[in-house]
Amino acid sequence: MQIDAVPDALWSRVSEFIAQHTGLDFPGERRSDLQRGLAAAAAEFGLADAAGCAEWLLSESLTRSQLHAVAGHLTVGETYFFRERKAFDALAEHVLPELIRRRRGSDQRLRLWSAACSTGEEPYSLAILVRQLLPDWQDWAVTILATDINERSLQRAAAGVYGEWSFRESLPEFKERYFTATSKGRFEIAPEIRDCVSFSHLNLAQDSLHLPTAGAHGMDIIFCRNVLIYFTAAHVRKLAENLHRALAEGGWLAVSPSECSQTLFSSFAAVNFPGTILYRKCKAEERGPPIWLPPSNAVAEPVAPFAAPRPSTPYAPDRDSDTAAAAVPPSAQKPGATSLQTRALADQGLYADALASCERWIASDKVDSAAHYVHAMILQEMGERQAARGSLQRAVYLEPGFALAHFALGNLARAEAHTAQADKHFANALRLLRDWPPDALLPESDGMSAGRLVEIITTLLAHPDRPLLAGGVPE
Repeated sequence: MQIDAVPDALWSRVSEFIAQHTGLDFPGERRSDLQRGLAAAAAEFGLADAAGCAEWLLSESLTRSQLHAVAGHLTVGETYFFRERKAFDALAEHVLPELIRRRRGSDQRLRLWSAACSTGEEPYSLAILVRQLLPDWQDWAVTILATDINERSLQRAAAGVYGEWSFRESLPEFKERYFTATSKGRFEIAPEIRDCVSFSHLNLAQDSLHLPTAGAHGMDIIFCRNVLIYFTAAHVRKLAENLHRALAEGGWLAVSPSECSQTLFSSFAAVNFPGTILYRKCKAEERGPPIWLPPSNAVAEPVAPFAAPRPSTPYAPDRDSDTAAAAVPPSAQKPGATSLQTRALADQGLYADALASCERWIASDKVDSAAHYVHAMILQEMGERQAARGSLQRAVYLEPGFALAHFALGNLARAEAHTAQADKHFANALRLLRDWPPDALLPESDGMSAGRLVEIITTLLAHPDRPLLAGGVPE
């Protein structure tokens, strides 16, 4: 899409308007993101270009629906099932089992809220996790609320139909159990899972967080991840306070690793789980230094990843700044801006735009093996297997130790019934993984351990005749 430059004279006024009405922060380093979003909004509303959209925003009295539509173009909706998996592991191993134990036989209720649900993968992941831990689900009052400012995303979420891109952290068995393949090569979530989640429109920067479904006791768990880094400092502080109020006493808040801040969440107790931090609402006298909890054996039925090469952000709590807004937005990082945009476009099913963005990423850094890998994944979504293979081969050439790329080449070969070739690629991946400790996280994997990938490949090799699903992914 051609991005028309917003004249300098409009820049500060438009940025202030957007911040005031949506809470979204567009400082100078994010100017291109704002331009891109305004250009997309211009196309929807029949305006000439981004500059015309800026003038329209400042001169018209927008309806609530129009403002939210514009905001939808300014937010990045990158998501997939069980994203940032360590937070889900903490819920499965510690938080939910304890909640269920305390309430079983008396007050059998659970209330969860996905506060920026995008296209629905996060709240459906929560629903699946709760169902796994509650065999007597029907005897409990379970509320799973999902909200977002983007109405188009909410429509997609309510439909519950997804492409392969949404499953890049899931085993094939996960898809088989909870989804039905459609005639168009997509996957529809099971009605009993879809019916567990209620979707609603909410502007976190403007709307009240007095949620009617929360009741007098408030929410037990709130996921509000990858939101705060896009808000202004003032809106971040306000939202943190509102989230605290929306939680029940003893309730839990999950934010993304880059949004953790001792100062911002000083009214919570920080609890360090393996690979992640959750915040617990408690009385002041119960707070203290961060609590560390070891791994637990009380895990839910696994819904493990099958492949997830994407740049991983190491956990680094923000201990010095006053707010999480001090964290550098992903869109301001280089070359991360193009990387983030590419994945966001792919998440929305805009594969042609995602492909063009990925090619800009490659042009800016031709030796980035991750860029070539993502390029291959998008091409595969578009049915271009030969071109996808070429991109994977380039990724391996640039980084011979890229185990996940070897694994993907094996999946492609297997999809085309080239068993011997698939086994060769899988063997290469296993050979490379021998040098890794089993619990070590693989580069570009967003949290997948070497041991987990070994298990996945071993399973595939043990079932050479297993049929294939759409997109060349083994069933």
